[in-house]
Amino acid sequence: MNSSKQGQQHQLQRGTEQASPSMSAKASPSIPHRLSQASAVFSGLPSKAPDLICLSHLRWDFVYQRPQHLLSRCAKERRVFFVEEPIFGNESVVWLDVSQREDGVHVAVPRLPATFRDNAAKVESAQQSLIDQLIQDEGIDDYILWYYTPMAMAFTRHLQPHAIVYDCMDELSAFKNAPHALKEREAELFRRADLVFTGGQSLYEAKRSQHPRVYAFPSSIDTAHFKEARDIAHDPVDQREIPYPRMGYCGVIDERLDLELIDGAAEARPRWQFVMIGPVVKIDPATLPRRHNIHYLGGKNYKELPAYLSGWDVGLMPFARNESTRFISPTKTPEYLAAGKPVVSTSIRDVVRPYGQQQMVHIADTVVDFVAAIETALREDASERLTRVDAFLGQNSWNKTWARMSALIAEAVAMHHVELQNMGANSIAIPMRARAAAAGAGSFATGD
Repeated sequence: MNSSKQGQQHQLQRGTEQASPSMSAKASPSIPHRLSQASAVFSGLPSKAPDLICLSHLRWDFVYQRPQHLLSRCAKERRVFFVEEPIFGNESVVWLDVSQREDGVHVAVPRLPATFRDNAAKVESAQQSLIDQLIQDEGIDDYILWYYTPMAMAFTRHLQPHAIVYDCMDELSAFKNAPHALKEREAELFRRADLVFTGGQSLYEAKRSQHPRVYAFPSSIDTAHFKEARDIAHDPVDQREIPYPRMGYCGVIDERLDLELIDGAAEARPRWQFVMIGPVVKIDPATLPRRHNIHYLGGKNYKELPAYLSGWDVGLMPFARNESTRFISPTKTPEYLAAGKPVVSTSIRDVVRPYGQQQMVHIADTVVDFVAAIETALREDASERLTRVDAFLGQNSWNKTWARMSALIAEAVAMHHVELQNMGANSIAIPMRARAAAAGAGSFATGD
């Protein structure tokens, strides 16, 4: 099947179950050293970059965030297949809806009968068959597995990739409605991964003892995109009639927001306008605070965000302080700053460090302190702030983040081939993951 075609559909074909793979990477010296070592030992690397199959709990077209920033850049180097969680509907057969986005990413959505919804065994069996069919139909011979959801281990543990990457962007087990098996599946993923990336420094500190190759990659920034907000003079239609001053938030509206804080600030300053942009998920919309000066504008396209931010006076991050926000590293922090806005946030650890410590973000938790911080932000010297912000943001970008990740992946792939070469005494080389699987996933210890 031609991978460039859009709207491809794969009918269900039952795959043959194989032994579960397992892997534990060793601590490594510098990337250049190990790559040169790999080249010296084994010259049989693939002639092109291996494809990448991503297993995600997030929808590609939901909110443009970390996965989209990283994998759209990855797609410039190799084919990327972004496999989402199933959609249940009036299907008579199980099939895979595959379509290609403008950035080259192939989005694959399993379509399952509604009768499967409460049968985990049927769902996992169908997903395994569909991913096997995807690999066959798209001619995916050499590939990397990239996980956002550990739950995907249930239907991918039989696969034999060149490398396994876990981009741990959140502590998913702390989120509302998290699956009961999530911690167990994440432990399995840690045993098998070659690389673990974390979405922030706090998450890195929590995970680094669980795997020998954990790397912190905090939220980065597409500075040029959000800097457009500094020069846009017109308001989007649905924001145009909202009076000033405007305090804005953009992102998912869910259990991570401190709704009482938003309500209290809006009550304390009835002339201030609070603009809320983003989809409402996992919480009842009826629980949202409703006042004349709180405006819910719904979700917006990533390309539209600079136009909305340009009309704000202050960017807000009114996150609740609970288990679901303990390890978050909000992408909106550098985005607000690049847009030229002063920022007020609650004391999220990865915001306090480094943004609060470097006086780029005002930190406050109570209604009284939050209102006072907004008042301070409204009065601050914008030119002095922008000088510090631009110097800081100039040190990082999503391009730089992906380049570092890509180098680590190339190293992992090279060392995978070294492992195969070192086992070359056998006529059939058995990868480490397959040997570990034969011993049982639980018996393969992490580390040296």
